[in-house]
Amino acid sequence: MDGGLDEAKIVKTIVHAGSRVVPFRDGTKVTFHFQTRKCDGTLIDDSRTRQKPMELVLGKKFKLEVWEAIVQQMALGEVARFRCDQSLVLQYPFVAKTIRDAAKPREERKHCCGMTVQNEGIGYRDLDELFAQPQDLEFTIELLSVESPGEYEQESWQLSDEEKLQRVNRLREQGNTAYGQQRYAAALEAYSYAIGIVEQLMLKEKPDEPEWVELAQLKVPLLLNYSQCRLLDRDYYAVIEHCTEVLRYEPDCVKALFRRGKAHAGAWNLDRARADFERCAALDPSLTVAIGRELAKLAEQARLRDVEDRLKYQKLF
Repeated sequence: MDGGLDEAKIVKTIVHAGSRVVPFRDGTKVTFHFQTRKCDGTLIDDSRTRQKPMELVLGKKFKLEVWEAIVQQMALGEVARFRCDQSLVLQYPFVAKTIRDAAKPREERKHCCGMTVQNEGIGYRDLDELFAQPQDLEFTIELLSVESPGEYEQESWQLSDEEKLQRVNRLREQGNTAYGQQRYAAALEAYSYAIGIVEQLMLKEKPDEPEWVELAQLKVPLLLNYSQCRLLDRDYYAVIEHCTEVLRYEPDCVKALFRRGKAHAGAWNLDRARADFERCAALDPSLTVAIGRELAKLAEQARLRDVEDRLKYQKLF
């Protein structure tokens, strides 16, 4: 038994024997499906309903220590039930909330801190009940894969700073390749992942110090590329947000101004679009013809809006 847990508090029943025993050590990545039930049979969670198995890297102080212990009792391909004493599963409501929330759109996720739990609960009725009335739980685990360190691509939090920078460069190249092949969703994913890693690194530095500035310069082309992908999706407010961030780092960035101008036009912020386009032309006179076309489009948009407004006004009377 790993981690010093009391073996007497875990009862294992093999449902289906595995194919072979595999070695486990810190850094090993295990992938498994799980069902969680109360001991009366009530189903709490089933990873198959999310169509995504659980992934766990051993030795990284996962909140639910008992999961690290029980998977190390299993063979590859094995299915087994583990009845665990309530003292070993007190953190389960919080782990389950994290897993459930991860399947939701980001804007629907709700931060959960100690004060929130005390005042509002965890956010799921069954987990609130489990938190209020701790009890033994039964986990049915199917061990799908076991990968030793070096056999899988590590998550960014597992990497050194140098390794993170190397991954950022690879992701940027992957994004550029995907964009060139018109695989815009893949490009967007690569740029977004790279931006997240750079932001992690920037949090460790003091703003405006040389190291922070260097990372900001690394982030700028990623933000611009991300914005271009969003512009193709007509996600105008995302473009405005990310181009505005670029302009905080580089106030005279013509690409950011031009793309933000296009996004403002798409969002019918016509005055702001005109201001961005005019600044582009002032910074780069070679864009005068292109900017002229964009300003002509804005004038036509404004004319159409005036016509629509007059028609609406006439209908009122």
